[in-house]
Amino acid sequence: MAAPLDLDQLHTFITIADTGSFTKAAEEVHRTQSAVSMQMRRLEERLGKALFEKDGRTNRLTEEGERLLTYARRLLRLNRETLAAFDDTSLEGHIRIGTPDDYADRFLPEIMARFSRSNPRVELSITCEPTYNLIEQIKRGMLDIAIVTHSGSKGTSEIVRREPLLWVTSANHPVHTEEVLPIAVGRTTCMWRRAACDMLDQMDRDYRILFTSWSATVIIAAVLSGQAVSVLPECALRPGMRILGEADGFGALPDIHIGIMRGHSSQPEVVDALARHIGESLDNITVPASQERGEFDFAGLGYARGTRIKPGHVLAGW
Repeated sequence: MAAPLDLDQLHTFITIADTGSFTKAAEEVHRTQSAVSMQMRRLEERLGKALFEKDGRTNRLTEEGERLLTYARRLLRLNRETLAAFDDTSLEGHIRIGTPDDYADRFLPEIMARFSRSNPRVELSITCEPTYNLIEQIKRGMLDIAIVTHSGSKGTSEIVRREPLLWVTSANHPVHTEEVLPIAVGRTTCMWRRAACDMLDQMDRDYRILFTSWSATVIIAAVLSGQAVSVLPECALRPGMRILGEADGFGALPDIHIGIMRGHSSQPEVVDALARHIGESLDNITVPASQERGEFDFAGLGYARGTRIKPGHVLAGW
């Protein structure tokens, strides 16, 4: 039977892929650069495949290297799960986490899966509320940690992700061309609502607020049914939407910043671990680039690296 792969070599290989550099990877795994190079030579010999190729002064993964990366991540994840399952000193407890439902659909699956695999003894209690409510619950000790839209106030949250805020309409209805623009937005404390109204005022565009809700589901339904235009971050886009831009008469909106807020918890080590997993998960989730002929890989949304979606792009319907 063939000898098993070396997990240390796979860990180094993943680190090189993530950092994009043998030198940076060596620092991360606390080895010399020559030791890292030797590990990769042995891994290539073990597999009989070249995993890296020169691209100027840098090394990038070959097609076989990209293929191995998927398996390597799975093997390392399974190793962590196995160790956690038999670790009597692993973290345990009950943590209360809050997030707006705009973010929950895209971010929670990755966060929950990533954290639970490493910390199977920790129970997560999840609350979906607008940022304004989450901040109040953090202050009152009702939550241990929250994912929020960063308000810009100093010290309110630790920023972990930035996304464009986009004008969205139905791909199948011309509601955005109406003389008095109907919009669906959050309540008066919503930062996205203020950004949208400020921009419409600057454009001297007549509008009326047709729907007001803290629920992303309600706002999205209003857009998809062709009743109103709204503003959403890239992560909240849905099939059947069309992105509006300057060519449609809609000015660019400011980016949003997604942050982590921590409460005064009796389990700071568990909160720290969860915060680390949130940061790593949100850094790993990226909306894929728009493709030719209006096609959109919605199944891959949130799991592929790409560029921002451009105005005028249509997300294919259900």
